[in-house]
Amino acid sequence: MITKRKMHEQLILQSMILPGLLVLIVFAYIPMYGVLIAFKDFDITVGITASPWVGLKHFRTFLVDPELWNVMRNTLILNVLGTLICFPAPILLAVLINEMPAGNYKKVSQTVSYLPHFLSWVIFAGLILEMLRPNGIVSDFCVRMGIFDGPVNFMAKGPWFYMIFVLASLVKGLGYGSIIYVAALTGVDEEIYEAAKVDGCNRFQRIWHIALPSIRGTIAVMLILQIGSILNTGIEQIFMFQNVMNIQFSETLDTYVYKVGIAQGRMAYSAAVGLLKSIVSVILLVIANTASKKITERGLF
Repeated sequence: MITKRKMHEQLILQSMILPGLLVLIVFAYIPMYGVLIAFKDFDITVGITASPWVGLKHFRTFLVDPELWNVMRNTLILNVLGTLICFPAPILLAVLINEMPAGNYKKVSQTVSYLPHFLSWVIFAGLILEMLRPNGIVSDFCVRMGIFDGPVNFMAKGPWFYMIFVLASLVKGLGYGSIIYVAALTGVDEEIYEAAKVDGCNRFQRIWHIALPSIRGTIAVMLILQIGSILNTGIEQIFMFQNVMNIQFSETLDTYVYKVGIAQGRMAYSAAVGLLKSIVSVILLVIANTASKKITERGLF
């Protein structure tokens, strides 16, 4: 039977979510009213309500823009490569960390792998660009090894932008991305590993048959979220590597929206593109979740 005291205690505990709920309402739900901008010829001087209604005009403008297919190609290539390379890498690192014996070496390894995440993209990209300049350490190494005849400006090689960006993202987010998998592996009962040892399983077999299946649900959820955000590349990191020589390969949907929509003051156009991108992301999220539930019996919802 629930007493008044228990109800009072629960009320105090449940009230702790109020600040987070308030932030969610103020910064996530109330701004959704601004979606109306996508269907109007927005004029900041008269406001959203008084701006004339234009329906799907901005959506049609975006879909017939000659730059659309180029930015979509770059966005999809970067995200598909990122998913194929950057998604499994934190899982592998988490398994390796989990297999290390407890001690200072394990702690130092984890700390070192996390450090790049806490550097801003301005600093981290600056380090990468310094190494990739024509007379930088990478170019000098390649010349000494006979790979190239002379100094190479890597950032001027347009198609190379894809791998440079993906590998930079991998290094920066590898350690931090492994945290959730390390936490999941920590929760696996040690007795299961001991029983496997008694049965004669080697380390690789214990990883394949115990560790990875134990975090299958976590992997499925993270993959669903990854697929749902496949149209997002971010702005800051792209801008840091972007220049006039690789612009054809580095212009993505996010940078396009910023340049055409926000920098030029076309708020309604940028809102329309953002809304369209969100709709596609939700559709991909639902498809990925449905497929995951059928294949792994695990899903986000």
